[in-house]
Amino acid sequence: MSDTLQLAKKLISIESVTPNDNGCLDLIAERLEPLGFIAERIDSGSVSNLWATLGTEGPLLVFAGHTDVVPTGAIINWLYPPFKPTEDGDFLYGRGSADMKSSLAAMVTACERFLANRHPAARLAFLITSDEEGQAIEGTRYVMEQLIKRGEKIDYCIVGEPSSSEMLGDTIRVGRRGSLSCKLLVKGIKGHVAYPHLARNPIHEALPVLLRLTETHWDDGNEAFQPTSFQISNIHGGVGANNVIPDQVEIDFNLRFSTEHTSDRLIERIESAFNSAGIDYESHWHVSGEPFFTAAPQLITVVQESVKQVTGLLPEPSTGGGTSDGRFIAPTGAQVVEIGPCNATIHKLNERIRISDIEKLSEIYELILERLL
Repeated sequence: MSDTLQLAKKLISIESVTPNDNGCLDLIAERLEPLGFIAERIDSGSVSNLWATLGTEGPLLVFAGHTDVVPTGAIINWLYPPFKPTEDGDFLYGRGSADMKSSLAAMVTACERFLANRHPAARLAFLITSDEEGQAIEGTRYVMEQLIKRGEKIDYCIVGEPSSSEMLGDTIRVGRRGSLSCKLLVKGIKGHVAYPHLARNPIHEALPVLLRLTETHWDDGNEAFQPTSFQISNIHGGVGANNVIPDQVEIDFNLRFSTEHTSDRLIERIESAFNSAGIDYESHWHVSGEPFFTAAPQLITVVQESVKQVTGLLPEPSTGGGTSDGRFIAPTGAQVVEIGPCNATIHKLNERIRISDIEKLSEIYELILERLL
């Protein structure tokens, strides 16, 4: 068993459902400290955060990731216990195997090999949190706030999120769309359906505006981003009786938006639509992150060359998918690239990773270190 596979199994065997790290960071710190890393905990509330640094001069390369995983659901539906890493044929099964404990193991062993006989000509660090799958408030976001106060500047960041689609290294993420969510409460007047003139139906008032928003052409995207998307995820209204007009309806919706917009401008535009319709409402907005994009070619080229040397594939740069903690790092001016395993089984039953990809990923990370440092 390779060192990378062995460490991945140890991490997967730790039940670290968000935001409970449950000892994963201690295990990683134990591997990094003998290499000369100074391990610092920057915890916040119930969230565990590790900031481990090596060196004091030169550009700073950061490996970023998370130890927390999503809940397993009914364990009886899994082929194997989700926190008992199990090899079956070409695959390693377990919650977190793809998202993203194998990446963390690969980052650690890549550093162990790289640092075995050399001293880097720059600085190296790990930023690992237990709050990526949860609220993402007290994890990387919080750590970055503290680092900014210290005047710390990250030059390059490799995020180990599962970026690949069909084969390891076929896709890398060079940016992500922004994510803007709203819980909208539209108010009306309750009454009997037989006497609508004595009531005001908030569902009837909200639907025309919502329809216009769903049909809105927000933008055409651009060279790096697909067009902005508006999606309603939930509508809840009524008291459970078919003869009562409700006094309120609650609507959840989300926009995944490109760099053609900012969250502030989108909020202003949407609220203007409801204001113009004379609707009585409350809006509760949550910005998960603004869109970010790594335009500088240096880190992208290094990652592409490293992936090609190991896999034979030239990765396709992409900004698709959901959000990642790169959204908290990129605004500081860092070049951010995400390279990790295939994402077909993440957050699903029987999450798994191809065993051979675990060591290949470690080799890719080591080549990135060699090329940059």
